[in-house]
Amino acid sequence: MSDEMLAVEEWDPFAAQPVRESARWRWGTLRVGDSVRLRPREGADVIDIALRGRLATVESIEMDFEDRIHVAVVVDDDPGREFGLLRQPGHRFFFGLEDIEPPGGAEASGG
Repeated sequence: MSDEMLAVEEWDPFAAQPVRESARWRWGTLRVGDSVRLRPREGADVIDIALRGRLATVESIEMDFEDRIHVAVVVDDDPGREFGLLRQPGHRFFFGLEDIEPPGGAEASGG
């Protein structure tokens, strides 16, 4: 069996991905537990737009199969925040690194 065939057979799309505690972003290092302000880009979906400007806490930092970073956040003033911390749908939201900024805004952080 060729190495290429072996690599395909060993790939498991459902295998647990390594947990990331931090990621580099334009303001330095983002860590789980950090506070951020949500600033979705143009063309964002309706949920992202509704959350624009809200403060949130980074619940996890995840990487997809194409090595893109996704930041899962829990909105600070969400009455169902505890469900987000339990990773329940509807209270945990995913944003890209380009869709969040420090809580004081980009200007306050020198960005």
